Amino acid sequence: MKIVSWNVNGLRAIHKKNFLEWFSKTKPDILCLQEIKSEKEKIPSELIDCLGYFTFVNPAERKGYAGVLTYSKEKPLSVNYILGEKDFDKEGRLIELIFKDFIVLNVYMPNGGGQQERFPQKFAAYHALIDYLKKIKNKRVVIVGDFNVAHQEIDIARPKENQKNTGFTPKEREQITKLLEAGYIDTFRHFHQEGGHYTWWAPFAKARARNIGWRIDYAFVSRPMMKQVRSAFIWPSVMGSDHCPVGIAIKD
Repeated sequence: MKIVSWNVNGLRAIHKKNFLEWFSKTKPDILCLQEIKSEKEKIPSELIDCLGYFTFVNPAERKGYAGVLTYSKEKPLSVNYILGEKDFDKEGRLIELIFKDFIVLNVYMPNGGGQQERFPQKFAAYHALIDYLKKIKNKRVVIVGDFNVAHQEIDIARPKENQKNTGFTPKEREQITKLLEAGYIDTFRHFHQEGGHYTWWAPFAKARARNIGWRIDYAFVSRPMMKQVRSAFIWPSVMGSDHCPVGIAIKD
């Protein structure tokens, strides 16, 4: 069973870049997309009634901004779109699918702003998310998405130059530490201890071609779920967005 996550930086934009062809070849059991930037009624019908998947959309109230979408081969028992943090919820940043045997959360955490003007919203969102994750840590939980933080120096190509920049400040990195301390495992780092693996590249100075990137997209699992995880992956060769897909393979 394969769960894949991808910040597509615009669903309608990625649709024009052979997204459906990639999706039909990859055939993940669950596909979680972030930053879809689209109201549900403006999503092309072929992306809603898509390849036989159940489709769940949580758009932002603000047009052309944020939003998440989840495709699932299996119909969940229930779906939740609310975390309980006002700014986070109105920006369409969560889809939680509850199945009989496990839970999958698709999350798009706030960026924080180039001048760090949205740090209060970012930290409020992390606080609410981690509080919720603590409550369900004894269940089988998968949480994937764009967390907008590179956790350790190994997760960023130029750590010294970015110590004070949004996405790599000590207080932001501390949020990922707290998430791990809440009982969750960074699956990619569990299987891969070497550097040079990134999920986002700035769209200038040939950053992607030079692999000057950041690892800010993750697949975390609760400890009870970890024993079912067979592998974790990053697919940097998949183009179409400034991010690339990440995910895990688990025992069905």
